[in-house]
Amino acid sequence: MSVRKGLLSAAVVAAACLAVPGSASADWTITPFVGWNTGGSADVSGGNGTTVSSKFEHKADYGVSVTGMGAGVIGGEIDFGYSPNFFGNTTTSDGFQFSSNSNVTTLTGNLIVGVPVGGHGAQVRPYAVGGVGLIRSNVRDVGGLFDVTTKNDFGFDVGGGVMGFLSQNVGLRGDVRYFRGFRGVSDNTTGLALGNFSYWRTSVGVAFKF
Repeated sequence: MSVRKGLLSAAVVAAACLAVPGSASADWTITPFVGWNTGGSADVSGGNGTTVSSKFEHKADYGVSVTGMGAGVIGGEIDFGYSPNFFGNTTTSDGFQFSSNSNVTTLTGNLIVGVPVGGHGAQVRPYAVGGVGLIRSNVRDVGGLFDVTTKNDFGFDVGGGVMGFLSQNVGLRGDVRYFRGFRGVSDNTTGLALGNFSYWRTSVGVAFKF
């Protein structure tokens, strides 16, 4: 990832933190989560000039999100996710096999919009979320035939879910979101274009509000 993209990612994460309501009435929520990856695609280029569209194992994803929202409907979020064994490690018909330590890490700064159901003080809040940040893929194959080992991409996530609190400070959060990387090809406006790497993450976690 270029210095420009790295600085932009850091700026977005910082902006998400600053966007969180700063008043004493703001609600901060920390949610450790576990999830499942589905519907992905990724093209991995090999040393011999060929490209292999890898199959995902659709294994677990886990991480934590930190969200700040006040009595209003707009807040900020930082989301960290880690997917071990992300790429398929079963041998394909052509003999290709990813190693078991191929993984993906995401760190995004997001805007979250959620409307409390039942007015102020309600315990249920559906929300939509979206933002940009880092998508880091670590790709290794058993035979060592591929060029790409670790790659840092600028990407985005978008999705939605619902938070429901069982008590004043503890609840549950369900979330579905789509991740996709950009590639550094100019579209004459942003200097970025959509990349081939994408997937969906469905997750559930215990939310702690304070």
